Amino acid sequence: MELHHQKHNQTYITNFNRALEQLDQAMSKADSPIVVKLQSAIKFNGGGHVNHSIFWQNLAPVNPPVGALGKAIHTQFGSLERLTDKINLEGAALLGSGWVWLAFDKEKELNELSIETTANQDPA
Repeated sequence: MELHHQKHNQTYITNFNRALEQLDQAMSKADSPIVVKLQSAIKFNGGGHVNHSIFWQNLAPVNPPVGALGKAIHTQFGSLERLTDKINLEGAALLGSGWVWLAFDKEKELNELSIETTANQDPA
């Protein structure tokens, strides 16, 4: 994980910052074609950094969830194993690279968990 964090994630940060600097220069020159061209680099590298930041913050020991999260998993998916199976199926269905997220929607009446996917480095 240290190599992944220091090399892979750092590349996203470096490229994101470079794209932002180029965007600033293009904006100051009102160079619309370059501004538009830079959007994909900003989204890809910024999203890569955002998604990895969420990933780092959520690393935890491999203990079954307890409390409200454990109960919600059991209620909605039947067991942690079934949730893991569903997440693995979603991940296998992604073409190319991407992310699978266990999301909590506190706005819904039942505070539902859901499995969401994002392609490539699209931010969560």
